[in-house]
Amino acid sequence: MPPVSELMMFAGLLVVAGGVAGLLAGVFGIGGGAVLVPVFYQVFGLAGVDDAVRMHLAVGTSLAIIVPTSLRSFAAHRQRGAVDMDLLKGWVVAVPLGAILAAVIAAGASSEALRLIFAVITLLLALRMMFFNSRWHLGSELPGEPARFAVGTGIGLLSGLMGIGGGVLNNTFMSLYRRPIHQAVATSAGVGVLISLPGLFGYVWAGWGDKGLPPLSTGFVNWIAVALIIPITLIVAPYGAKLAHAMSKRQLEIGFGLFLIFVSGRFFYSLYG
Repeated sequence: MPPVSELMMFAGLLVVAGGVAGLLAGVFGIGGGAVLVPVFYQVFGLAGVDDAVRMHLAVGTSLAIIVPTSLRSFAAHRQRGAVDMDLLKGWVVAVPLGAILAAVIAAGASSEALRLIFAVITLLLALRMMFFNSRWHLGSELPGEPARFAVGTGIGLLSGLMGIGGGVLNNTFMSLYRRPIHQAVATSAGVGVLISLPGLFGYVWAGWGDKGLPPLSTGFVNWIAVALIIPITLIVAPYGAKLAHAMSKRQLEIGFGLFLIFVSGRFFYSLYG
């Protein structure tokens, strides 16, 4: 067991991360997982959690926190009338299906594999958002079925493997078809709801009975971290949504891209540093 001073430092780091995650949930329409997963990975390591389950625990705990964060952010954006409800209704089956598949895959995946997935996808998305967003489009209308169903399943799958709410992927998908960034951000909050709920139960199942888990964990979800961070993210998320609607399209793109590069670099460092 680490000294009390170290435990207090870990708790303080989690509290700060919760504030940042809640703000980003509103600003970028994400559930905060892209912030929380790297922080959880570091904190769980300092707390002596087995490396074999450390990344899995970070991803599962992140998804548990994304549930109320996404609900709160979605409600704030929906009040402003910015959410594409037709797209969300069409993904009611596809996105949760992908999230469940992610939990099944994660149950047998290594920590290194999950970290590499996280790092590569975030870097590609950052580069696209910052340097190709105004020049690279696939069309002016979102694809119909069955392509739209496949995209929703893919977003749920990749987001579930990364422990994120789907905002980073949905923002990219919608902007590829010339949807306004503010609408993409708002809709992504709803996508986070569709991912986090089935993802939470999936990661509880995937890690059920694992002997390497820390106290107060149910499967790959640690409830100490959940209890510390959820209240903060719920309070802060609406302020992030307000800030998003006060920013320009390009400001959102650059801020989002820089954020993703930072997160990707952190995980590449954990693999090869």
